Amino acid sequence: MVSNATGGARLGKYAVYPGTFGPVTPGHLDIIERARHLFAQVTVLVAVNADKQPAGTPLERATRLRRELPASWDNVAVAPWAGLTVAFCRQHGADVIIRGVRNRSDLRHEYQLAAMNEAMGVTTLLLPTQPGLAAMSSTVLRGLGI
Repeated sequence: MVSNATGGARLGKYAVYPGTFGPVTPGHLDIIERARHLFAQVTVLVAVNADKQPAGTPLERATRLRRELPASWDNVAVAPWAGLTVAFCRQHGADVIIRGVRNRSDLRHEYQLAAMNEAMGVTTLLLPTQPGLAAMSSTVLRGLGI
């Protein structure tokens, strides 16, 4: 564990939170907020996912996301990425992949990804979504035209 500026303990030095973030939801922002208190540095990785149809390129989505984050979140970076998250972690020295979990279906899927990540040498930390935010997904927001 690493100490933070307030004397509390952090889980590690560097974590990555990947997703398509198209659009960003309050649940995403909540996970980023919580992760930034657990790790000295967090990179929000705006990824490509062939199974999803987010609005805009990864760079455009990363730019929008950075604008939505408070300036005081100085330990949070945002980067577009088109490869495997584990490859980014290896190239940049990240210790942990953060994933948000809204429900049982997410948990099943994320558990499988976490097992693969672990087999490739990177730990995954699953953070449950706050109950009031679990129903809102990027897919739902896109369907509403938001």
